[in-house]
Amino acid sequence: MTALLSLQKVGKRFGGLQAVHDLSFDMRQGEILGLIGPNGAGKSTLFNLINGVFAPNSGNIVFNGIDITGQRPFVIARHGLARTHQIVQPFTNMTVLENCTVGACFGRENLPLMRARDAAREAIVIAGLEDRAATLALHLTIAGKKRLELARALAAQPMLLLLDEVLAGLNPAEIEHMIGVIRRIRDRGISILIIEHLMQAIMSLSDRIIVLNYGEKLAEGAPSEVARNPQVIEAYLGDPKLAEQLQGHAEQPASNGSARHV
Repeated sequence: MTALLSLQKVGKRFGGLQAVHDLSFDMRQGEILGLIGPNGAGKSTLFNLINGVFAPNSGNIVFNGIDITGQRPFVIARHGLARTHQIVQPFTNMTVLENCTVGACFGRENLPLMRARDAAREAIVIAGLEDRAATLALHLTIAGKKRLELARALAAQPMLLLLDEVLAGLNPAEIEHMIGVIRRIRDRGISILIIEHLMQAIMSLSDRIIVLNYGEKLAEGAPSEVARNPQVIEAYLGDPKLAEQLQGHAEQPASNGSARHV
């Protein structure tokens, strides 16, 4: 099966810092692929390389059979790749519907305004924001802005969605809701590459996990395998809280199939 996303020996330097080094992996259509690693491991840099914010110094990035290496973000969005940001970036003086309409207009199908609004309304419903469609983004709570960030990316009708810590700053009820939204998005056939520090959630959601450390791939495999990997546990020992979460997950009985829940 041809990979939806393929990275081949990708590297990125910032002066003397090698943020990503010789990184290769493939991602399948319909997969949720988790990306974890200690702070500074290169996760957000990798997202910026994939969606064109940064151009790599070496290697190639192929999406849906097209070499997108070094292409601009708006061009990559047209190919069917959308993302959220760790720090939400809504158009604060526009409504939820208007924000999502922008996403649809500049997404994969380059929709005209009326059809873009229809796509935006559909994305708003999936994200659970239908009762806030006419609300200005600046009046949303943190959880609401997180949902809006997700809805706007979803309105672009992507084949692949990059989620950068969409659960950060949410309370347990909000986390549970967002996990449900992510699962519904995957059920619609959209592949998801997700960065998350909430270990229980990403281990539950992901079909596979890639672990980065100092810009290199430390481990790759099923969540249960990664959680038991001694090198991975050692990498997290600098953050005792995350190391404890990881080891706690490793001690849980293995779950089966897509019925995993947090």
